[in-house]
Amino acid sequence: MLGGINPAILIASLMVASVPIILAAIGELVVEKAGVLNLGVEGMMIIGAICGFMTAVHTGNPYLGFLGGALGGAALSLVFGVLTQVFLSNQVATGLALTLFGLGLSSLLGQGYNGIKPPATGNVPFGPLGDIPVVGTILFLHDWMVYVSLLVVAAVWAVLKYTRTGLILRAVGESHDAAHALGYKVTRIRIMAILFGGAMAGLGGAYVSLIRVPQWTDGITAGAGWIALAIVVFASWRAERVLIGAYLFGGITVLQLNLQAAGAAIPVQYLSMSPYLITILVLVIMSSGKGRASLNAPAALGQNFHASR
Repeated sequence: MLGGINPAILIASLMVASVPIILAAIGELVVEKAGVLNLGVEGMMIIGAICGFMTAVHTGNPYLGFLGGALGGAALSLVFGVLTQVFLSNQVATGLALTLFGLGLSSLLGQGYNGIKPPATGNVPFGPLGDIPVVGTILFLHDWMVYVSLLVVAAVWAVLKYTRTGLILRAVGESHDAAHALGYKVTRIRIMAILFGGAMAGLGGAYVSLIRVPQWTDGITAGAGWIALAIVVFASWRAERVLIGAYLFGGITVLQLNLQAAGAAIPVQYLSMSPYLITILVLVIMSSGKGRASLNAPAALGQNFHASR
C-alpha cells in the first residue's frame, strides 16, 4: 500500500479505464492510416454509448448491447464517409459537425433512460488464477472487453505491418493518386476504414455506459473521443504505441481519483483537469518542430480524393 493506494488495484483499474480510449484510438488510427481525418470520434463514441445502452436494456443481454453500440458508431461514421468521400466535403468541418450531431442525438435518444441500470457483464472466469497475489488482481479479474481491446490492438498491428491489406491501406494513406493508378478503389477502401473506425468508437462508447459507468447520463463519454484523437498523434500513428498512450492516460485518470479518495492535499479541480492537461502537453511536445510525430503522419492525411483528377 502506498499512501492508502494499492498498486495492484491501481494497475487493474487503469486497464479498465483505458479500454474505451484504446478502442476509439485504434479505430481512428486505421482511419488516419487510410488518409482520412475524422474528428467525429467523440460523437461516434457517445452514439455508441446510448445505442449500446438501449440495446442492452431492452434485450437484457449486455453482449447484444456491445453489438448495438458498434453498429450505432458505424452508422454515424457512414454519414461522415458519404459526405467526405462521395460528396468531397471538408473533412475537418464534417468531423466537428458529426461530434455536435452525435452529442445532440444521444441526448435526445437518452431521454427516459436516466437512473436505469443495464444488465451486468461478468468477469471472465479464470478460476484459481484470479486468486494469485498481485498478478491475479492485475491480469485475471477483468471483463471480456479488456482482453478484446488488447487483441484488437495486436490484430491491427499485425494487419498493418504484415499483410497485403495493411500495405494497400497504408498506400492509400500515403498517395491516393498512386494507389488509384495501380487499380485500387481508393474511395471504397477509405469508406471501409471509416466504418471500422466508427464501429471501434461505438464499441468504446458502449463500454463506458455498460461497464465503466453502468448508467446513462448526457455527455457520459466526457471528452474521451478527443483524448483518443490526441493519442493517435502521441503514438506516431503506430498501433503498439496506442496501447502505451491509452494506459498513460488511463493511469493518470485513475491515479487522480485515488488521490482524491485518499484525501490528498491537492485541490480537486487540479486533479480532475490533470489527465487533459498532460495530454495537451504530450501533444505539444510530440508535434513541435520536426518531431517524429509530424514525420510519421500519412502523407495524404485529410486530403480529398477524386478519381477524375
